[in-house]
Amino acid sequence: MKTTLKAKLLQHLIAKKEEGGFTLIELLVVIIIIGILAAIALPSFLNQANRARQSEAVTYVGSVNRAQQAHRLENPEFASTIPELGLGIQEETDFYVYAIPADDVNEDEALVTATPRNSVLLGYAGLTYITTDPGGNATTTAILCKGTAGTVPDCTVPTVPADD
Repeated sequence: MKTTLKAKLLQHLIAKKEEGGFTLIELLVVIIIIGILAAIALPSFLNQANRARQSEAVTYVGSVNRAQQAHRLENPEFASTIPELGLGIQEETDFYVYAIPADDVNEDEALVTATPRNSVLLGYAGLTYITTDPGGNATTTAILCKGTAGTVPDCTVPTVPADD
């Protein structure tokens, strides 16, 4: 074989080797890296989905609290049902059940609950109540209470410690 032919053959073989695909080890390394990233990102992604579902409850309870404040301004007592407030929100959704417990409504306070349908989501409660200052002026206040996973919190009127 001539020297130029040998050189061209070697150049061709070297160029062909450089054009080759990935080796098995390179593919395995990439798959392992993708697996590690997925293991880190998946729990965070799932947590974000639950937080988005919980934001529905916070929004609904806050809306009912504000509607109770407006209702009490025009009526002698708070509303005893969600439809009575005229908000147009559903009492049951895919993730929560909303209710105004009949035992917790009177002329001074009203409770609304957001009970989660699964044990992973947090429960919420909202309380709207009236406080009267020494001058006889009434003020409505609304609070939002956050529970633990799967439970609705006890939400009561906050008390101010007496001065000693």
